[in-house]
Amino acid sequence: MRIRAEKQIIESIVIALQPFLEKKDASQITSHIHFLIDSNMCIIKATDNEIGLRIQTNNIEIDEEGSFTANGKKLLDIIRILKDGEIILELDNNHLIIKQRYSKFKLPIFDPKSYPDFPSIDSKAQITLDSYSLIKNLKKITPAIDTNNPKQELNGALINITSNSTDLVGTDTRRLAIATIENSSESELELILPKKAIMEIQKLFLDQINIYYDKTTLIIESNNYYFFTHLIDGKFPDYRRIVPSSVKYEIKLPKKEMIDSIKMITTISNEIRLTFQPNSIIFDSLSSDVEAKTEIEIDTGLNDRLEISMNSRYILDFISHIEKDEFVIGLNDTTLPFIVKDNNFMTIIMPIVL
Repeated sequence: MRIRAEKQIIESIVIALQPFLEKKDASQITSHIHFLIDSNMCIIKATDNEIGLRIQTNNIEIDEEGSFTANGKKLLDIIRILKDGEIILELDNNHLIIKQRYSKFKLPIFDPKSYPDFPSIDSKAQITLDSYSLIKNLKKITPAIDTNNPKQELNGALINITSNSTDLVGTDTRRLAIATIENSSESELELILPKKAIMEIQKLFLDQINIYYDKTTLIIESNNYYFFTHLIDGKFPDYRRIVPSSVKYEIKLPKKEMIDSIKMITTISNEIRLTFQPNSIIFDSLSSDVEAKTEIEIDTGLNDRLEISMNSRYILDFISHIEKDEFVIGLNDTTLPFIVKDNNFMTIIMPIVL
């Protein structure tokens, strides 16, 4: 087996596969990247058995067919220290040789026949969703997804497909983000995607994709990528019960002024208080040591003062993913959850109760 490629090409492929490798135990074959080279195509893949990616490319020159594995991290470390230009990868007995002009490196390999198989799309149902809308709306809810919650279902996002719309939902128990995509579907289903998988999907897929699923696995296929992830087995909370059925006050807020004012306070404290008055909003920090305060003039439509204390990151995460210059905040009481929303995207935030 012998292949040749420009450093930039092989490096970009190996970098893309890093998140899919087993990181803790280098003795496992899943810490390796698998290469399969036939007459005119190179297929390169990595998996930790929970998530996997296969890349198909014809940008690598093939001198001799074959297959091999190599430790993904060590291979990347070697490629990175080489100079720009052509790199040669070839097998020599039970080792992979990486060469460039006067430089030469040798890595041990595993038996490529022992590499885990990827799940097949055969017998799996297909989801019909516009890929651009899916990726764009997954980005909106990602900050709200928990990371190390003992309830595994909260470490992922719910994809709830109904006959006329799809809700993408994430929560960390202090906030709940919901993005809705209008669509028609013949079947209704709920899937929970791990956060790690969602992060990688956003990096990989920009063009049209095909999505397949069964009870345990989701597969996304495009022209060059074949991605799979195991789904989280669990029951996602009934998010509809958390959305307030009504609000007493709805106020339209300017995006830029809100960002500027909140960020000014966060130089002192991430925990902030917003005081809504009839003709203004006062922003101040909850820090007891140092004071930070600013104000914007705006007709809120209120007759009395209403204070809401919050973690500023929650509202900034929401604002950073809206496209319009204004958004709406829905308020009930100082101690009750409030809503920020923009068209098909909303976040329900628990206030800090002092």
